[in-house]
Amino acid sequence: MKMAKSMRILGLLALTCLLTLGGVARAVAQGQNDAQIQTDVTKALDNKRFKNVKSQVQNGVVTLTGTVDVYADKEDADKRAHHRKNVKAVQNQIEVDGPTVDDVTLRDRLAEKLIYDRVGYGTTAFNSFTIGVQNGVVTLGGTAYGPTDKDSALSLVSNYPGVKDVVDNVEVAPVSPMDDRIRLAEARAIYGAPQLNKYAIDPAKPIRITVVNGNVTLSGVVDNQADKDVANIRANGVPGVFKVTNNLQVAGASEKEK
Repeated sequence: MKMAKSMRILGLLALTCLLTLGGVARAVAQGQNDAQIQTDVTKALDNKRFKNVKSQVQNGVVTLTGTVDVYADKEDADKRAHHRKNVKAVQNQIEVDGPTVDDVTLRDRLAEKLIYDRVGYGTTAFNSFTIGVQNGVVTLGGTAYGPTDKDSALSLVSNYPGVKDVVDNVEVAPVSPMDDRIRLAEARAIYGAPQLNKYAIDPAKPIRITVVNGNVTLSGVVDNQADKDVANIRANGVPGVFKVTNNLQVAGASEKEK
């Protein structure tokens, strides 16, 4: 009996030792793994854009701290860290330094930049973006004709000095031959009207025409109420359109008049 009891105790001790050694081995392996990740992340961030960025690794989780000049660099640092082997997660605590721009000024500057984005690619009139800014955080919304147009707009905002963060609420219009037909027909109908042809002179400031599943939305700024009404009539006259939402604004009009 005593012999059996002693054997059980020895067995438990041996198991405890194995478990302890196993835990130590795993801890050593994890430490080596973290060290390798640290080396890889440091190499990935070896760029003057990340000169003020530091990284720490614990149990495969990378924590990024420090500052960058623009928000796009914060995003890029995050992607570079995520793509390293054996990284489980990234905690991005990087702050965007750069200049401080008041929200109204920042919004106006971004709006001006966006109206000229992708000019020459033939899709400018079919993109309609909205911009909100609060404490340097930019919320970009609206509808993009395609993924490339959306990515271009987000890149422009992310690289603009003064932007501290970006919230992406942009929707991409679904691929649809029917919608493409309606877009072209709407553009011909609207810009074909003699009094509306002037809005095609500056390719960056057209009447915006977004089409989603046969539903048309007009946006932008026109000179007078008559132009807004004519655009509405022409848009509704295109075959296959389910509904037209006329969000055109009249220059100089009060909110009540709009």
